[in-house]
Amino acid sequence: MVSKVYTTEELINILAAERQACLKGDRLKLEVNVSGNPVIDQFIRTDGLQKFTAYQDFKAAIHEYQKEYLVSGIIWRELTVKGKTISYPEVDSQLIALPSDLDILKAAKSSILEFWNEVTSEMDLYLSVNNSKQYQPIIKADVDRIAQRTEWANICCFEKSNFLEIILQLGWGQPQEACYKRGFPTSGSEFIHAVIPGNYPIG
Repeated sequence: MVSKVYTTEELINILAAERQACLKGDRLKLEVNVSGNPVIDQFIRTDGLQKFTAYQDFKAAIHEYQKEYLVSGIIWRELTVKGKTISYPEVDSQLIALPSDLDILKAAKSSILEFWNEVTSEMDLYLSVNNSKQYQPIIKADVDRIAQRTEWANICCFEKSNFLEIILQLGWGQPQEACYKRGFPTSGSEFIHAVIPGNYPIG
């Protein structure tokens, strides 16, 4: 008899519970090697490192489970901006994308770009540079060029009273690694920020 296979939502909940347990110190991986340098080691709190390592190991095991049982990492999001709504796929930040998930992301790219172009017309565009420490003004043609070189898209929005920022992520490779330099060059992404003219990105 085959045991029940966990769903994407169940894996997300299991990871959240495990993360809490690790943060509380219920799960410690005691054989963690710190730097090995006694001068540096005195500045490192090993309990925090152990909690982090225990969670990372657990997360890696979940990712293996995803691959073995073909459990998708995709969750569906809905975003409404300026009276327009889009439903789009996104890989949960704690899970990995299976090859079939990447196909779903690639298929959704054009509709995300179409939505982005609709809701950001008349807005100022900025490209995030220097690890999101700076923003460089760009135009729509620049966004189109970046979009041609990337595989998938993601979108999010910050909105309050008189401020609106819509962020477009154009990425390639594993979404889980695309936000960080550690996955480069096999995974990576560019972030474009649209703001009301006269404003500056904050996200």
